[in-house]
Amino acid sequence: MTYAQAFFDLQLQFARRVTILSGLPLDRALLEYTNLYARFGLGRDFDPAHPVWREYLAGLERSKDMCDWTYCFYSRQPDAMSAPGVVATFGCFSYSRMSDDRIRLHFQNAETKERSSLGIERVGQRMADLTALFKHVKAVLHPPPQVVGASWLYNLDSYRRLFPAPYLATARVLGHRYQHLPLWGQFLDRHGEIRASMARQFLEHVERQGNVDGLELCFPFQVLAVTAAPREFYDFYRI
Repeated sequence: MTYAQAFFDLQLQFARRVTILSGLPLDRALLEYTNLYARFGLGRDFDPAHPVWREYLAGLERSKDMCDWTYCFYSRQPDAMSAPGVVATFGCFSYSRMSDDRIRLHFQNAETKERSSLGIERVGQRMADLTALFKHVKAVLHPPPQVVGASWLYNLDSYRRLFPAPYLATARVLGHRYQHLPLWGQFLDRHGEIRASMARQFLEHVERQGNVDGLELCFPFQVLAVTAAPREFYDFYRI
């Protein structure tokens, strides 16, 4: 998916507020409090010395418009659109390998029509997606891997109803996820455009914060981490 410029503008405004509240220089705020590094396709090491990241910062320093430069830079990165290590995809769901004994679930709206992929009328299809995914996992991955997830979506009943209760019961808040899309993705619609009303309210809350520790509370949803053994999914989807 290609993300709209407004998505980057939102994070740049957030980073500027971080510099005011924390005293951090802008380059550190951009690295530690935004999803830009990952969106440029640079991986998950968040290395401040990465040559492409240094190129971005050098151009930022010379630019007359920080927002325009950031989006221009993003648009020309060859790996910016690639998903992080996805092994297999089934409809709106996919998974990646985190280690030899863990897999992570991912969700992306793959619907081709203008309808909600998590709407009540699509529950059957989403359950079919997940059933196919776990049939594949059961057949291919030995020994069975632990299943993990981390996303703001686990706050939504429309998403939670797709998963077994023991998996959801493990939910815990993951703090300081500023560098990751599972936090920032809540501001995006299915086309990669910004949810303008939500973003506007978020920035209003950010501007009212008096210290950097309160910034996490400005996000409408927090990232929830969940985990369960594969047998919970096999039983739930009747595999």
